[in-house]
Amino acid sequence: MKNQISIREATTESDIAAFWEQLRLYFKRDIFPNPEDEEREYFLSDTEYRKNIQDIHDRLEDPCYYLFFQREGQDIGFAMPAIYRTEDGKCFILEFCVYPKFRGNGTGRECARVLLDWAKRHGALYAELNYGGTDCRRRFWESAGFVENGIDEWGEPLMILPPDENVPIVIETLSAPEDWQLMKLENGYQKEIGGQALTEQKQEHLKQAIRDGKIVFFVAKRGYRAVGICSVAKCFSTCTYSDTAIFQDFYIEPVFRKKGIAQKLAQAAQAWCKEHGVASLYACCAPCDERMCQALGFGTRLGTAFAHLC
Repeated sequence: MKNQISIREATTESDIAAFWEQLRLYFKRDIFPNPEDEEREYFLSDTEYRKNIQDIHDRLEDPCYYLFFQREGQDIGFAMPAIYRTEDGKCFILEFCVYPKFRGNGTGRECARVLLDWAKRHGALYAELNYGGTDCRRRFWESAGFVENGIDEWGEPLMILPPDENVPIVIETLSAPEDWQLMKLENGYQKEIGGQALTEQKQEHLKQAIRDGKIVFFVAKRGYRAVGICSVAKCFSTCTYSDTAIFQDFYIEPVFRKKGIAQKLAQAAQAWCKEHGVASLYACCAPCDERMCQALGFGTRLGTAFAHLC
C-alpha cells in the first residue's frame, strides 16, 4: 500500500552503525541542542551510554531493539523499545524519532501506532515512556492514547498507555530496600505533595531506615509491577506507654486508582500494626483528604497536628 509505514530491525553491522549515527543526531538536534547541557556528553558517549544500551540490546532476556521506520523503501525515523517479557509485559520506549523532513501530516502518530502494533506482536501488554517533561511531547503521546503517570526513580516524568487486562493486586511487605520500584513510587508521592525527587543521599537514608526497622513499607503489586505504596513508622508514646505509629508515603500511580488498592494498602498497614503490638496508627492529612482517611479506617479525630521543622 502506498505511503504505508513499516518497521525494519537493524541487525547488520552497517544498519546498527546507521542507527547510532541517527540517534546521536537526534540527541544533538532535539534533546540536547545546548552544547553546555551537562547530560549531553553522557548520551553522546561510546564508553558509557552506548555501552550500557548495547549491553541491554545483547542480553538474552528483555532486550531492547534498534528499529527503523520505513516508508516506500526509505528510512523516515527510528525507535528503541525494550520489552520486559519476564516481568509484566511492559514495553518501555527508550527513544522515538521521526526525521525532521518527514514530520507533519500525522506521520509521527502513524509511526507510534505502527510501533505499538509491533510491540504487541512481540509480547508487550502495555507501553510506558519518559516524555522529558515538554508540552509538545506530552501532547504528542496523549494523541496516541498515553496519560501522565508519576515519575521515575530519577525524577523524570512518565506516561503510560494503560493496560487493558485486569490483573489481581497483591499487597506485600517490602523486603528489599534497594528495589528501584520503591524509589520510583516514592518520587511520585513526593511530586504529588509538592516535594522534590529524592536525591541519592535521601535515597540512601531511606534504605538505611528500612534496614534498621525504623519504617516498614507495604507495596501493592500488579504482577511484577509495583503500583502503590504506604508506610508505617513506629515510635513510643507516653500517652499510651506503648508503641504507636504514623501512616505515611501513601501513594498509588494515577492510572491504577479507583480499583480498591487504597483500601488494601491501608488494611495491610493496620493489620501489621495489630500483629506487632502497635496501640494506634495515626494518619495526618490535609482537610481535603479527611473523608478519604475516614473511609480507610482512620475514624478517630485527635485534634490538629502542628510541627516545628528543625
